[in-house]
Amino acid sequence: MKNKRYLAGPYLFWSISFVVIPLLVVFYYAMTNDEGSITFANLAQITTQENLKALGMSLLLSFVSTAICLLLAYPLAMILSSKNVNQSSFIVLIFILPMWMNFLLRTMAWQTLLEKNGVINSILSFVHLPALEIINTPGAIILGMVYNFLPFMVLPIYNVLIKIDRDVINAARDLGASSSYTFLKIILPLSIPGIISGITMVFVPALTTFVISDLLGGGKILLIGNVIEQSFKQNSNWHVGSGLSMVLMVFIIASMALVAKYDKEGRALRFDKEISRKNISFPDLHPALRTDPHSDCAVF
Repeated sequence: MKNKRYLAGPYLFWSISFVVIPLLVVFYYAMTNDEGSITFANLAQITTQENLKALGMSLLLSFVSTAICLLLAYPLAMILSSKNVNQSSFIVLIFILPMWMNFLLRTMAWQTLLEKNGVINSILSFVHLPALEIINTPGAIILGMVYNFLPFMVLPIYNVLIKIDRDVINAARDLGASSSYTFLKIILPLSIPGIISGITMVFVPALTTFVISDLLGGGKILLIGNVIEQSFKQNSNWHVGSGLSMVLMVFIIASMALVAKYDKEGRALRFDKEISRKNISFPDLHPALRTDPHSDCAVF
């Protein structure tokens, strides 16, 4: 047992070197000024009109892109979970294949597609259709976010759906529940951990991104990530950049708190385990759903 503890040494070294120490450095710069005195002025920079506008735009685009990802990912995850292992594995491989390419290259590819003289407008012009004026707009940024972060929404939901016992769903339908009722009262509640995890994995990077807005927004739409980047690279003001980063950390911690509260594997499988523990047969499932106070499923 003691020997196994030493295996965590490299991970501990990596975490301290590349997670803990950088966070402490950011915290130091956020709470000090050029003279090294403690100040909250760097954190207060988020209240300026320009930074509030950038933060509001970041929150808006992040919410919209996360909602679109959820609407697209859930049906796809349900389709994948209904396939056999070989089919679903192949489809998942095809779906995540673009992720093997560099993030920057994927975004630049969309820039080439969407620009005024790009591939899409060239095709539309060839068939005598009006050109799309989408580049350098919030719509282009949302499109880039959805394209890049959609797999992070699909995979957590898919992993939860494939763990749901199909016998429970079939039993509900045998007892007279419609497909929509079965989905709303059984499948959807049991898939909430995957939904929460997917929302977190999409919302956080969408909130902090600056590459997508730079390339697809043309630098005309400032997000909070762009403000932080400019603070470090253009203005060389590490204190303000670190202060704004600490403000964004609040949103990240809130997302992690949501994951800790809802994204638990045991919660997703609680109903299945209760059925197995009590050895309930399908004819007895109906009263079990009525009387089990720990079940996530509704009463038929």
